[in-house]
Amino acid sequence: LTLVYGILHIPNFSHGALFTAGAYAAFFAAGTLGANYWVALVFAAAVTAGIAVLSERLVFSRLRDKPPLHDMIAAIGLLLVLEAVAQAIWGADFHRLREPYPGIWQWLRINAGLIMPIQRGIIIAGAVILMVALHLFLTRTTTGATIIAMAQNREGASLVGIDLTRVSILTFAISGALAAIAAVLFVPISLVSPTMGHLVILKAFVIIILGGMGSVPGAILGGMVIGLVESFGAFYVSTDMKDVIAFAALVLILSLRPEGLFPAYSR
Repeated sequence: LTLVYGILHIPNFSHGALFTAGAYAAFFAAGTLGANYWVALVFAAAVTAGIAVLSERLVFSRLRDKPPLHDMIAAIGLLLVLEAVAQAIWGADFHRLREPYPGIWQWLRINAGLIMPIQRGIIIAGAVILMVALHLFLTRTTTGATIIAMAQNREGASLVGIDLTRVSILTFAISGALAAIAAVLFVPISLVSPTMGHLVILKAFVIIILGGMGSVPGAILGGMVIGLVESFGAFYVSTDMKDVIAFAALVLILSLRPEGLFPAYSR
């Protein structure tokens, strides 16, 4: 989400629907095709990347020279369309993707030991691996350099021969794949439904606003801040209040630092 905004300046509200699409693609691959968990994850990433690219080609590329409000309205429209398609195919009921690793990890086998469900450990490891891979891609490859160049100066990137259409397509493909992978990592401990992306996209926008619009390091740090605030709030106050506490923390932080933690992607 922060890549799409930082590079193309599109507040892609339909990103939550890409999260949902990834979950349903994995559910289809595992349930209907009989694929194992990791094959379903790759399948979901490919399918959702394709959906994201189609949305860029058919919708957002045609609005490139229009006022920003048009992108926002189109993104909300895409969100509703994709949710309606999911509901038409699978219905409004909740579905479950079987947890591939139902056991727990335990360290320091004493009373004060650390216990964690294996799937949650996979989520943490997956998040770290994806963050490192994305950072290396953006900073150590020529393609990544063209993406950063476009984020810093779109006109200048065009003048030096960077294909803006190719970069735009690639950015949407990456965003779709990441949304799908996040969904497939998460749904074994949750449920699949047409509206599952609503809270996700709301928190995602909170995170990128907190981190600084368009800043990848800011999005990472913002996600960690929101996660810690929610966890401590749920433990010390109430699980019913964790989302309220997270949004209250956003208001407090932005009142002290309105530009976010990292004000510019280029930094």
